[in-house]
Amino acid sequence: MTAVASSTEKKQAEEEDELMEYLSPEKTEVFAHLEPWAEANILPLLKPADAAWQPSDLLPDAASLGADGFHAACLDIRARAAGVPDSVLVCLVGNMVTEEALPTYQSVPNRFEGVRDLTGADASARYLLLSGRVDMRAVDRTVHRLIAAGMDAFGVDGAAARSAYHGFVYIAFQERATAISHGNTARLVAAGGDAALAPICGAVAADEKRHEAAYTRVVGKLFEVDPDAAVRAFAYMMRRRITMPAALMTDDGGDLFARYAAAAQQAGVYTVRVAEEDQEDGEGP
Repeated sequence: MTAVASSTEKKQAEEEDELMEYLSPEKTEVFAHLEPWAEANILPLLKPADAAWQPSDLLPDAASLGADGFHAACLDIRARAAGVPDSVLVCLVGNMVTEEALPTYQSVPNRFEGVRDLTGADASARYLLLSGRVDMRAVDRTVHRLIAAGMDAFGVDGAAARSAYHGFVYIAFQERATAISHGNTARLVAAGGDAALAPICGAVAADEKRHEAAYTRVVGKLFEVDPDAAVRAFAYMMRRRITMPAALMTDDGGDLFARYAAAAQQAGVYTVRVAEEDQEDGEGP
């Protein structure tokens, strides 16, 4: 064993020992003590079920419109969808596929020590079906593959993947990126004149902003109550960068996520510059 290899292994062992501290009873108790604060500062961000928007609010309803009215509304959607640029449509599909894999993402916070706890996807999927511009069977297969592949535990493994400190830093950045992506998609389709799609993307973006606000508040509170541990967790995640939850999106062996990211860059939905500002300036949390 070379001196370099020995030094590297020693450093990795020391880092893992440090990460194990985040799974200690002292750290998990931090979140137990934060429960009253969360009830007062996080739960108000949740919308009551009766006040939350539903996909049927933004898309034609056959029951209320009747056969002729529904047919006319669908023709109108198809006519407007014809003007949506291909690159933007690819981003919409990618956004929807990402949201459809929500069950995977929900399972990740449940692995955080000390923390136990689809309208956007539904609306986007229904619009895409009515638009007639995408192969919905292929989209459904992609969703299936992504759920089967799971996610890359936000680019880390071992103790960090179970640490609520590291996890909340990741989710705060991820929700910000998702909100930006949906928001820019809404802006682009509105500029193209699609009055049916723009409100859907805007509503999803607004939901993602509320999610971002919730997780950002949690990270901010961790910096307040346990600054040393919070700073070290933040630095750890920044060194490894933030990978999106749909990074394992594939198309029968092809790297579909890379193509989705390229389309987002081309369309201006989510650019390299935005990603750099997000992570280097630390604006997520």
